[in-house]
Amino acid sequence: MRLLLVALLFAQMTHAGPLLENEFVQVFRNAAPCASAAPSCGDRVFVALGPVELSGKKMERGDIRVFKAGEPYSAPSNGEFLEVIIKPGHPKVSTPAAGTPPPPGNKVLYDSKNFTVFEEKMQVGEKSVEHSHNQRVAIFLNRTFVQQWTGGSEETRELVPDTVSFRPAVVHTSKDAGKIPIRNLLIEFKP
Repeated sequence: MRLLLVALLFAQMTHAGPLLENEFVQVFRNAAPCASAAPSCGDRVFVALGPVELSGKKMERGDIRVFKAGEPYSAPSNGEFLEVIIKPGHPKVSTPAAGTPPPPGNKVLYDSKNFTVFEEKMQVGEKSVEHSHNQRVAIFLNRTFVQQWTGGSEETRELVPDTVSFRPAVVHTSKDAGKIPIRNLLIEFKP
């Protein structure tokens, strides 16, 4: 099982095309095809996966910078990073049903009318209250485990560093079931 996870992570690290692509986003690792802000590019979220310099500013793992549609930037020549391209005209996100518990109080790193970027942190053994999320991009920064209860089901998943996934809207409870704190970056779409 661990060999399969290593193979998947290696495939994400060496893949020439997007790591993730759907009707909402395109995500590239160590490439910035939308740095020039072509008309087909929407807002971009630049995520440092390690020490990197962007436009003369030093960034560390987990730091972000958001570039609005039409705003160009110079991509770094070295370092580990992600470019998350928010596709213009992506589908609308549904408004949560009445009575849906609010999202957790995570640290907001960027907030706009269309999406929020926040940092999710949980200490070992910490369990959240029931909460909701809209559709979102998840970027895992630490290797650990999360246990989640959704409706009547329970699931424990390994969070593999630098893995990027698209997660559906959900109401759940989470617990850090690993040996180190959970640290994720989430780009969550707004209704």
